[in-house]
Amino acid sequence: MSNKVHLGHTARKRFGQNFLTDQGVISSIVGAIAPDNDHVMVEIGPGLGALTEPVADMIDNLTVVELDRDLVKRLQYHPVLKDKLTIHQGDALQFDFGQLQQPGKKMKVFGNLPYNISTPLMFHLFEFAEQIETMHFMLQKEVVLRLSASPGTKAYGRLTVMAQYYCQVVPVLEVPPTSFTPAPKVDSAVIRLLPFEVKPWPCKNVDVLRHLVTTAFNMRRKTLRNNLKTLLSDEDFAALQIDASLRPEQISVPQYVAMANMLCDKKD
Repeated sequence: MSNKVHLGHTARKRFGQNFLTDQGVISSIVGAIAPDNDHVMVEIGPGLGALTEPVADMIDNLTVVELDRDLVKRLQYHPVLKDKLTIHQGDALQFDFGQLQQPGKKMKVFGNLPYNISTPLMFHLFEFAEQIETMHFMLQKEVVLRLSASPGTKAYGRLTVMAQYYCQVVPVLEVPPTSFTPAPKVDSAVIRLLPFEVKPWPCKNVDVLRHLVTTAFNMRRKTLRNNLKTLLSDEDFAALQIDASLRPEQISVPQYVAMANMLCDKKD
């Protein structure tokens, strides 16, 4: 039986589509998402509705953001889902998630994210972190390892620092390739991101932090002193009690925030 007949939709390489078909995994993920009517439930890239259907079953309304026009059409005519969904056809990377907020309700956001957009999409969503209660994403396992990494490990980088600045990061479960049709060549995993109500290490200007972290990790093999020489002096590092001879992946999130706050003070 061809994939086309089975799914009624051929997975498209350009959208990075691999459809989740393992029922056991699906119910574990839905359980982690914990759909309810007290939040605005938002799915990014519903695809063929593997998560959409069981989530919509449990709530009055589900908002979805989907780029693929053919899939949007399917959802609009879906016998069960059409009355449950609020559909936004468009690119999640450009989408203003702030417009989905409702009085007294935060968002719960979830999705099975294609590899090519997962990092920029998370950076985009972090801008709305204050309006979001939880995020659950299915990602390539290596991205989950990067999100949850500790300083001093190879996976620790720009994405780690920014994600852990905004959110508590909790790996939920690993998902083998056999759970998908077609089976991807990589392992996947589900991550839970819980935006902090009160940030443990508040930064005076997140743009400064983002620029600092990007600059620090531009050349991972070089020392912090080398990478940040245009931004911070040896006196600055001494004042912050940060060893400038270390590499960027050896520096903790609070240390990056301390450096960014010093840069903000210098600008003022």
